[in-house]
Amino acid sequence: MYAVTGATGQLGRLVIAALKEKGVAGQTAALVRDPSKGADLGVATRLFDYDKPETLEPALKGVEKLLLISGSEVGKRVPQHKAVIDAAVRAGVGHIAYTSLLHADTSEIMLAPEHSETEAALKASGLDYTILRNSWYTENYTGNLGAALANGAIIGSTAGGKLNTASRADLAHAAANVLTSDGHAGEIYELGNDQPYTLAELAAELSHQTGKTIVYTDLPKSEYAKILEGVGLPAPVADLLADSDAKAASGALADDSGALGRLLGRPTQTLEQAVALALK
Repeated sequence: MYAVTGATGQLGRLVIAALKEKGVAGQTAALVRDPSKGADLGVATRLFDYDKPETLEPALKGVEKLLLISGSEVGKRVPQHKAVIDAAVRAGVGHIAYTSLLHADTSEIMLAPEHSETEAALKASGLDYTILRNSWYTENYTGNLGAALANGAIIGSTAGGKLNTASRADLAHAAANVLTSDGHAGEIYELGNDQPYTLAELAAELSHQTGKTIVYTDLPKSEYAKILEGVGLPAPVADLLADSDAKAASGALADDSGALGRLLGRPTQTLEQAVALALK
């Protein structure tokens, strides 16, 4: 049996859909905090709450391969992930795939330490594991194109940094392929798009597809964080996003391994496709 944590989240829902496409819906369990929210997933749901440790081991009974999608609560993820790994050992899970961060072992992005600690816990667990080091979601940038069109500019702090981001859909299909095929035990995959782009190139592609002139305006990290706060983000989240942009300026979101395309067995989403999808 396959199981997916965080199955009602944006990535989790796409993974479940990809597993259904592979014809394994009857062998798939969605692990969720509120099973009623997973009623539309089309697979079995099981109560799985990081903050209720007693729910973890029972939900993992009979699971052979588990996709551990990293939790959303920054600062709490290491103990939460370790609790899942420990429960998986007790439940007899054979293999865990974990959604980590691109270059988690060397990245200076603020989110990296929680991922590298989780990776270490996986390696120490004795279980077979696969580490899926996901790049930043392309949607983190294309999700704000409405504001860019309204203001005539995309803003950020990436300077001319190359971005090998990846769509959630591509990352979800790659995860489903890893779960449902052999040969991935002990592997660490750096997962980003085949072709990198800059935010200036994103602005140019948006201009091309809309006929409007959109520019990229690069800002100091502190100024960008203040703007993010001004649109309603909590200060810690704004600082985290601005920090990630600033680190991307020096290559933190760049990767030329081509691993994502190989796992997919096809080219990854292009910048042109990403912009067209975001404009629908």
